[in-house]
Amino acid sequence: MSDITPASRAGLILSANAGSSSLKISLYELVGDNAESPKLLLTSSISNITAPPVKFSFIPLAITSETPHIKNEEVPAITEHASAFAHFLDSLESKVNIDKNRIVQVCHRVVHGGDYTDPVVISDETYHHIEKLSDLAPLHNGAALAVIKSCISVLPNANSIAFFDTAFHRSIPPHIASYAIDQTIAKKRGLKKYGFHGLSYAFILRAVAQFLNKPPSALNLIILHLGSGASVCAVKEGCSYDTSMGLTPLNGLPGATRSGAIDPSLIFYYTNKAGRISHDPKVATQLHVTQAEHILNSKSGWKSLTGTTDFGLITRRANEGSVVDRMTFDLFKDRVLNYIGSYHLKLDGKVDALVFSGGIGERSVELRSAIGARLECLGYSGVGSANEDADHRDGVVIDVSRGHPETKRILVCRTDEQFEMARQCAQSDKFWERLPADLLPS
Repeated sequence: MSDITPASRAGLILSANAGSSSLKISLYELVGDNAESPKLLLTSSISNITAPPVKFSFIPLAITSETPHIKNEEVPAITEHASAFAHFLDSLESKVNIDKNRIVQVCHRVVHGGDYTDPVVISDETYHHIEKLSDLAPLHNGAALAVIKSCISVLPNANSIAFFDTAFHRSIPPHIASYAIDQTIAKKRGLKKYGFHGLSYAFILRAVAQFLNKPPSALNLIILHLGSGASVCAVKEGCSYDTSMGLTPLNGLPGATRSGAIDPSLIFYYTNKAGRISHDPKVATQLHVTQAEHILNSKSGWKSLTGTTDFGLITRRANEGSVVDRMTFDLFKDRVLNYIGSYHLKLDGKVDALVFSGGIGERSVELRSAIGARLECLGYSGVGSANEDADHRDGVVIDVSRGHPETKRILVCRTDEQFEMARQCAQSDKFWERLPADLLPS
């Protein structure tokens, strides 16, 4: 039995969320023995890391300081994730006078955790295991590993803990997680549906349960995490039952630069040589898997259709009469509706709420309205006037349903993956026990 008490958990918790070209950071402090609600001290973000000019933001929230908020400051010295993290730590000490050595826990969002079903303290073994999984999440795992490496170097007295987006989906039944391929090969190579955005879904499940005044285990939800990366999750009795992403984040809904689900053969017809109808076996060698992944992960999505990754701009141009932008908006709406209909059936129609989240889900009045209008045949009331100003309303969860339905509500939830990591970290004894130095990554 652990002798670690809530009162002994002194120090700051830092949550790091590394994207392919970005780094989002939140800093928390435990107040008293309240491990359920770590206090947010400040947030920071660094964008365009791989496509300068790099933009740095630093927002103190609960700190007595005369330091003004920094928003989108250009920092030429930042060239990769390690220097981005170093710049944040320098700002922590120079701008708000917080000693970096007060940080005792660093929570890292790691997109692909393979068969890890719980968060783990980073050791040499776990670091290299995550490294091997980078091919399955090429846009994110590599960035997370760079920040982890930097943390271990510059914060030697802090634990680095990996929180996996795949862990939430460990409850998906085998008949849903399995692909119709040789299962001997599939099991040997770990080829199955893993699902992603799990930290977001965990936060939303808990927040919606609190909002509806029900235990999470009593809830059936269809959750839409709609952003530059987008997915849908069916939650049955408080557990993930199905989700749109699969072995990698590429499957399912299209995103800013991802194709989403396509005919698997399409990529071979997409390039000139591989697309020829030919019996020449040499033709099949013209397209490498890495090139195919690059096209579908980074050269597709609504950027390939419209030239922009800004869904708000796409929506405005669609409303102004742009044919290609209207097609893109309708394409995205159509793919979302596909999953809502499927998951409604899988939950036997017993749905407590449909939840919009993510940058697009939380901000796009037009998309929520367009989707809500199509749901009345399933027993939803559609969206009401609250939909128009949901982005300006207080609260983590906002009910945008028309009327006051008892079930099948339409909600907006302001998801917070960084807070979810800090909360889980604060509650678990095992993260407050220091890992021996000889087990840390070398």
